[in-house]
Amino acid sequence: PQPFELNAYIDGQVVEVIEGQGSVVETTATFIQGSFGVGGETHGLITMAVKKPDEVLTPDKILPEYKDKIIIGGAHISGETLKKARQVGVKGIVVGAFHDKDLRELLGYDLGVAITGTEKIGLTLIITEGFGTISMAKKTFDLLVSKAGQKAAISGATQIRAGVIRPEIIISIDQPFSSPIDQPTGWERGALKEGDMIRIIRDPFFGKIARVKSLPNDLQKIETESPARVLVVEFADSQNAVIPRANVELIEE
Repeated sequence: PQPFELNAYIDGQVVEVIEGQGSVVETTATFIQGSFGVGGETHGLITMAVKKPDEVLTPDKILPEYKDKIIIGGAHISGETLKKARQVGVKGIVVGAFHDKDLRELLGYDLGVAITGTEKIGLTLIITEGFGTISMAKKTFDLLVSKAGQKAAISGATQIRAGVIRPEIIISIDQPFSSPIDQPTGWERGALKEGDMIRIIRDPFFGKIARVKSLPNDLQKIETESPARVLVVEFADSQNAVIPRANVELIEE
């Protein structure tokens, strides 16, 4: 027998050992979920590569000192920029959006509905908003700015069907474990209401950002002919759409 060493995904404290299987690690952390990702678990220091959430991450912004870092982009990253990031040795990239054609070129095949995260592409890519060119949500961007220089663990693993798995960014907080974190004054996660910003998580509008325009009380038949609770959303171009409430997630502003 040969000993097998497996690094923990996150920094933390071992709180349970499962005989013959592994251990449970507990940490207090900042936790951010993305919309889609590729590439496995990795870690590095959070580094801002852009100054604004609507800024495009271009090749000239990929610097040699970004080697082994987790770099944060804005609204979009191109396939060309991604190639340069791999050449430099960037560990991971978090950005608002990415074009699906560039994803096909990156992987060398069309991605199906199976879980991602095992791709050997030289880095981990996490998209926070969707496909195309979409500014990163300001709250997400500002949170990452506040964590610049800190160590983060990220995973691009994504599964849309049969148990949703989202790509994630975990930034452990250096404080005693099991101690409570004070919630910001007035913070309360509530139900959807008119004016809320949401992200759509199912086709045909997957990844799009919109605002809740109205919340009809009565059940309505959707395309599958099943009755469901719906909401009316308004996109940035002022177009409206009726979406099942189960197909959206709230973006807290």
